[in-house]
Amino acid sequence: MNFQQLRSVREAARRNFNLTDVANALFTSQPGVSRQIRELEDELGVVIFERNGKRLTGMTDPGKGILKIIERLLVEAENLQQASSEYAAQDSGTLTVAVTHTQARYALPQVVQAFRNSYPEVRIALQQSAPEHIAEWVLSGRADIGIATEGLSAFPELVSFPCYRWSHLVVVPDGHPLLQQSPIKLADLAEYPLITYDVGFTGRGHIDAAFASAGVNPDIVLTAMDSDVIKQYVSLGMGVGIVASMAFDHGRDRGLRAIESSHLFAPNVTRLAVRKGAYLRAYAYDFIERFAQGFTRADIERALHPVAAE
Repeated sequence: MNFQQLRSVREAARRNFNLTDVANALFTSQPGVSRQIRELEDELGVVIFERNGKRLTGMTDPGKGILKIIERLLVEAENLQQASSEYAAQDSGTLTVAVTHTQARYALPQVVQAFRNSYPEVRIALQQSAPEHIAEWVLSGRADIGIATEGLSAFPELVSFPCYRWSHLVVVPDGHPLLQQSPIKLADLAEYPLITYDVGFTGRGHIDAAFASAGVNPDIVLTAMDSDVIKQYVSLGMGVGIVASMAFDHGRDRGLRAIESSHLFAPNVTRLAVRKGAYLRAYAYDFIERFAQGFTRADIERALHPVAAE
């Protein structure tokens, strides 16, 4: 039995039994993955996966139980590596943070700056992506920490901490007719082409839900992941923007005006997530405490290791 066999089983379950995707994730070949799985099944004397010919279609009941054990073993193996690094170098290493563009651009800079002042020997790798990829990277160990507004609390294998609440703003060019409306209504917005975030990014779900609940059909003509891109196209007169409140700066965003719209859309909560059971370096705890203020290291450890903390 070896770790590559265990990783092959775990990734097959995570990637909907698609062996091509598993092979790409593990940097190996599809026949190599099949061989690793077969060898583990032969060694254990248990069929882990259901099959249709050579294709995996699901997990057997014994396989589901074995998968839970495999996941614990791999988490502990990674924890062992982290622990050895912790004792070898207390205040040096790399902290990998998977994060959406909006959080990296507007919410993290002061935290990262203060953290670097305290830990000059720690390198920070910011990996920007969509929330579902962020969760996947944290689960797979590619990232130590994930930060996003959408989706992180939906994964039971992750522990997520609420960090701060924020709302959306409507953004228009100087002189726009909407500046004369007070308070602004969803029906008012629907009279103009709208520019906002891609589905799954930066509270887009709350925007769609608000319009649907009011029975208003918005004309969303352009979407983007990046708040700065949205504001750029608003400044060109292509439509009315809906952006995160922290993405607008009255001094920097010249030629644009913000309209209060917290009464239109439900508030959003940015969350920080860590893989359940993960071993974190001391500086990772410090980073979490800085961003998720109100949580102490003891709080975080209890959430990550509930049995051990009792």
